[in-house]
Amino acid sequence: MTGPAAPAGEYAVVVPTLGRPSLAACLQALAESEGPRPARVVLVDDRRDPAVPLTASVPPALRSRTVVTRGGARGPAAARNAGWRAAGDAPWIVFLDDDVVPGPTWADDLALDLAGASVATAGITARVEVPLPVDRAPTDWERNVAGLAEARWITADMAYRRKALQAVGGFDERFRRAFREDADLALRVLDAGWTLAEGRRTTTHPVRPADRWVSLRLQAGNADDVLMTRLHGRDWWRRAGAPRGRLPLHLAVTSAGLAAAVTALTGRRRAATACAAGWLAGTAEFALARILPGPRTRDEIVTMVLTSALVPPAAAWHWLYGQARHRATPAHRHRAVPPSPSAAAPAGERMPT
Repeated sequence: MTGPAAPAGEYAVVVPTLGRPSLAACLQALAESEGPRPARVVLVDDRRDPAVPLTASVPPALRSRTVVTRGGARGPAAARNAGWRAAGDAPWIVFLDDDVVPGPTWADDLALDLAGASVATAGITARVEVPLPVDRAPTDWERNVAGLAEARWITADMAYRRKALQAVGGFDERFRRAFREDADLALRVLDAGWTLAEGRRTTTHPVRPADRWVSLRLQAGNADDVLMTRLHGRDWWRRAGAPRGRLPLHLAVTSAGLAAAVTALTGRRRAATACAAGWLAGTAEFALARILPGPRTRDEIVTMVLTSALVPPAAAWHWLYGQARHRATPAHRHRAVPPSPSAAAPAGERMPT
């Protein structure tokens, strides 16, 4: 015999984490939020060599319902899979990043989000707010993080129905970074006949400190974009509501730089000069596009000039790596099996406010 089914509005929270200091603030805000508490909180420890137990970050109000499971250091997609599978039988799984801060009425608003979901609704996103400086223009990094507020189906705060996760197999663990794994899941859920909704709850995503070279590391996401194209076709950008970015320009600038070097080495000075001019013009345009909206401090300008010369070849390298790595990846097969056609709501529905 099986026990009684969990209440329809019952939810569990899954937080994959690398043990960053922000985890304590996230959990404290969750504990203080007004409304029904989660049936379970699953912390997925994704560190390679955990030194300090994560339980030190758990506030007293959540300790009795919090469990810690290991993620295997295989990235956030795999960590989230480990988390929702360890979350018990709650019908809803709410994924939170460990650097977000749920709002003071988050739990009450979540309850309204879940209560308003149709039987065809697989997931409900939150409203993500990114606080920016009020006394100066934001830096390039701050503007990058601010883009999360416009991202669709972002798992910084996303509630998914357990049945939908089971139906599509959860997150694709080939996405090893915190990039595109949420868009991939959303597209597979929609292809399976479910709908996704925008909720009313609000979560803050602070801008964490970053070093000068963070924009170079972000270029690794170009390999994930190749995987998305292999899985979902060339129009996945439109379906996921994702910005195209500057990859075509980065490839053009990098090609001009390589051509300038090759023609110079082979003694073709005019061609080398023309290609070098193209590289310089493209690099200068990119740097100015990043400098002008920013605070224009000396440090920001130096960072933008240095990284604007290095980002295009880094983007090209990761794109080529993705082409090689995912060259044999088969396309995702659509499985249109709506859970209840009579109760289905339109894709991308917005919850009432």
